[in-house]
Amino acid sequence: MSQVPADLKYIETHQWVRVAADGTATVGVTDFAQDQLGDVVFVQLPEVGATVTGGEEAGVAESVKSASDVFSPVTGEVVEINESLEEEPEKLNDDPYGEGWLFRVKLADEGELDGLMEADAYAELIADID
Repeated sequence: MSQVPADLKYIETHQWVRVAADGTATVGVTDFAQDQLGDVVFVQLPEVGATVTGGEEAGVAESVKSASDVFSPVTGEVVEINESLEEEPEKLNDDPYGEGWLFRVKLADEGELDGLMEADAYAELIADID
């Protein structure tokens, strides 16, 4: 059974977002997604300063099994990337909701969060896939 933390918002392509008090949003892939991918060997992230758009491709995660596009749940400017994933992409498998985060975004519109899935809806989505 995949972990689905209640304090996050989710999108159907298996990415999550956590918004900090200062309005920055941390983005990562879900436990379900990393499990489906298998052992991650490479992660391509957007550049700091780039603009990502909610629901659109923002990077790639490659595993020994396949490559998968990573989508941004939100729109905004990338203010930080998880540079440690360059040397240790396996963090994405080991701790997808912690040290395996992908990038941080300065939100363009916090109202966009209202259209994302809550944890219970995401848990239902992945239960239907399993």
